[in-house]
Amino acid sequence: MDTVTLHDDGDGNFRVEGDLTFRTVGPLLDSGQKRFEPHSRIIIDLSAVQQSDSAGLSLLIEWVTWANHSVREIRYKQIPQRLINIASISEVEDLLEAGERWRGFL
Repeated sequence: MDTVTLHDDGDGNFRVEGDLTFRTVGPLLDSGQKRFEPHSRIIIDLSAVQQSDSAGLSLLIEWVTWANHSVREIRYKQIPQRLINIASISEVEDLLEAGERWRGFL
């Protein structure tokens, strides 16, 4: 596929569709942050991600870092198993939940 789209579903809910790979994540880094800017709580549904690699994991961690530095909350739904496996092998799986300040309240 080699394409990815970030859909704004309203009220801080976003959906990533396509591939999160070295070929696709570059443009999402800045454009995602700009689209997240108006929201204090951001939920990103990853159920439509078809292919992923370590660059996709890096993007998700970077968005968590941005959210924490800009005093926002970010949560990922339906993380693809491949990204979970890469995070586990890299021992960074906890970072995927580091932006969930309101965890337990949803």
